[in-house]
Amino acid sequence: MKKSILLLLFTIFLFPESNFAQVMPSPDRKEGDGPYDRLIIRGVNLINGTGSPTIGPVDIVVEKNRIVEISVVGYPRLPIKEGGRPKAGTNDKVMDLEGHYLLPGLIDMHGHIGGAGQGTPAEYVFKLWMAHGITTVRDPSAGNGLNWVLDHKKKSAANTITAPRLLAYTSFGQGATKPITNATEAKAWVNENAKKGADGIKFFGAKPEVMQAAMEENKRIGLRSAMHHAQMDVARWNVLHSARAGLTTMEHWYGLPEALFEDRTIQDYRLDYNYQNEQHRFAEAGKLWKQAATPYSDHWNKVMQELLDLDFTIDPTFNIYEANRDLMRARRAEWHEEYTLPSLWRFYKPSRESHGSYWFDWTTEEEIQWKENYRLWMTFVNEYKNRGGRVTAGSDSGFIYQLYGFAFIRELELLREAGFHPLEVIRAATLHASEALGMDNEIGSVEVGKLADFVILEENPLQNIKVLYGTGAIRIGPDNEPIRVGGVKYTVKDGIVYDAKQMLEDARKIVQEHKARENSRITQPGLDW
Repeated sequence: MKKSILLLLFTIFLFPESNFAQVMPSPDRKEGDGPYDRLIIRGVNLINGTGSPTIGPVDIVVEKNRIVEISVVGYPRLPIKEGGRPKAGTNDKVMDLEGHYLLPGLIDMHGHIGGAGQGTPAEYVFKLWMAHGITTVRDPSAGNGLNWVLDHKKKSAANTITAPRLLAYTSFGQGATKPITNATEAKAWVNENAKKGADGIKFFGAKPEVMQAAMEENKRIGLRSAMHHAQMDVARWNVLHSARAGLTTMEHWYGLPEALFEDRTIQDYRLDYNYQNEQHRFAEAGKLWKQAATPYSDHWNKVMQELLDLDFTIDPTFNIYEANRDLMRARRAEWHEEYTLPSLWRFYKPSRESHGSYWFDWTTEEEIQWKENYRLWMTFVNEYKNRGGRVTAGSDSGFIYQLYGFAFIRELELLREAGFHPLEVIRAATLHASEALGMDNEIGSVEVGKLADFVILEENPLQNIKVLYGTGAIRIGPDNEPIRVGGVKYTVKDGIVYDAKQMLEDARKIVQEHKARENSRITQPGLDW
């Protein structure tokens, strides 16, 4: 029987960490070359993540895991003059990548490392992320247990496993032996969480006294936070309350429309609504933005300005709800057949128990409501960015037909749909994410002194974000037949060069092995053709 991930998150505080059902840990690293004493990457077109336009050809010099030199070495479509290039020593590693595009390692701000319900080995998740150029991931909720995530964080930092850099944001109350009911208990848990080594906290909701104390204490001791403002508490604690108390990032969009209410204080729920009925939960959520203040109205502007003044960060995770506006598109994404584990596909199947599998009777009407929901949601997020607000990119993969790595690239496409220039999209996924994590002195842009985290590919991702997908983008070849171009070629993390396409193939082989063992294949719900 599949265990609801949602139920797990809401009951997490009742159980000690030893009771967590953990995914298979990642094996020792066998992939990647380096770090090198000195690595020279020659002739690339650089998109540095700060918002600057592309410049190239550029040579980049890395010593161990640090960028030490970035040199413009010529002009497009002209031969590079060797005299002005960084000199390579006898033992230096040189990668001649003239014409390739290089950008900072991508940062997934909302990356769960699978779970028992999904049946996803850590190696599978990590390699799908790395194959798509994702070199840093914030794990919100530490769903495999804090100790498990911290162990993998340590191994990733030492590069003894093939994995992105990890940050563990514990679910509030995780590991407590009883519910947290007052400010004193909240502060005590926050400090104990920090002592255990967590990087931050993910909140879902609690009574205001507890939320206020926990967020303020967490900020006071120097940790960061994220919050999914769950419907069970959002009527008394919305995004404005959280931002004022010191929340770093809001996840998804819950809590924001509630802060924008003008003619009501509670969402207009259907009267037979039951939060444990996830079709109720998500269908009604699709009507929520229409209940908020009109875009650019006085109240809409007032709420936005306060969030801007508080230096608040929005991590929208547009992709995770896309099935709500076009179920067939998400369910039939071309990568599912080859890259989605059979256990994960079963988890996605319509079910009253598995979180995010709420397709009991999803209709055209719900999809149309969600299309309008997206329009209003994207209007707020884009204007927040236009007025100087920080917006980041997160995927929340492993739910609702969204697959690790692939879903993050879809998130970039949806930021573009919201109105972001492609350079703003890249900045959201790199520099702005690093700022929200408090790591912008180390990662998030390609600048001298920072860690060598790179995404390298043959195509220009600004012209077509689809070239970042592992399956690439479609073109017509000279023989009038369709071909695939793109896909990340190399992912460089901490100065180690990984063959991104090989990591994608490794993930595909894991899927093949599981399918063969289970005699399984991808079928559509109710259509076992």
